[in-house]
Amino acid sequence: MPPAFKSAYLIHGDDHGRIAQRRAKLRELAEAQSGAQGFELFEGDASSPETVAAALNAMTFAIGRRFIIVDGVERWKEKDLDALEAAMAQIDPDTTISFFAREDGRSKAPKRLHDAIKRAGGEISVQENLKPWELPKWVTQQARAYGLGLTAEAARALVNQVGERQERLLRELEKLVLEFGPGTDLDAEQIQDLTASSAEHKAWTLADALLCGDPARATRAYLQIRAQGERLPGLIYWMSSRVRQAHQAARALEAGQSQATVRGGLRMPPKAADQLISDARRMGADRLRQAIEIIADLELASRGGSKKGGSEDTVALLAIQAIAG
Repeated sequence: MPPAFKSAYLIHGDDHGRIAQRRAKLRELAEAQSGAQGFELFEGDASSPETVAAALNAMTFAIGRRFIIVDGVERWKEKDLDALEAAMAQIDPDTTISFFAREDGRSKAPKRLHDAIKRAGGEISVQENLKPWELPKWVTQQARAYGLGLTAEAARALVNQVGERQERLLRELEKLVLEFGPGTDLDAEQIQDLTASSAEHKAWTLADALLCGDPARATRAYLQIRAQGERLPGLIYWMSSRVRQAHQAARALEAGQSQATVRGGLRMPPKAADQLISDARRMGADRLRQAIEIIADLELASRGGSKKGGSEDTVALLAIQAIAG
């Protein structure tokens, strides 16, 4: 049985990838239902309220349902919708018109278009990207649907490794379930190994410079990494991970554990473990605890919670100086 279509749809939001998928799927359905004669596409310069209104008012000799797809309505102005509103008010029952708006900043689908679609008995769908701090929880939920178990730290690691695009995150989850199968539980270290990227190695360079107490080297590393397009939240994650490892090592050493025992608890190559233990002993648990607090403040600042002035890079460089200096 063919799907039931409403008279009008508006698909809008800032998740441009998902909107493009919805448009492609609708076009595929429209062509399957009506063929080329019953399908019309308005995009680019051809997409304007006046041309779409004229199309709605025009007679067609197509047999069956008529489909009209209109792209780029985020560029439309409220004042230009008079003719379209009138055409939408008397839309043919065998016509389905779908509007797509890839919104960004001030580019939004006009409110009058929203209202016209509601009056026509249509449907409005919002496709929005999640906020960065919402992504780990979303990743955990999506992983569960695939049959994978991810800890909260593992979900955060995946976001920082892969980035914030939901489609890319889903593709990584699909790769993981294909490799390990449903019912697998993965922790943060496994995620780091499985989805390792050049960003990780660059971030370790910065984190190690912090622990070495070399502010000039740490500053150079940070500026080089940022110039290559790496985002601050990802760098914060790796900085925090390394400093927390050092803090745990320092506490263990101060509690009387041997270097060999502490090294055995670090999941890293022996040479890297010995260097981290040396840095941890030099800095001490108290100073490393303060470093963790500084990084936590930096993470808050990166999310808009800073009480200090300056850009996020300025705040990050001040934090680096405070830790490594």
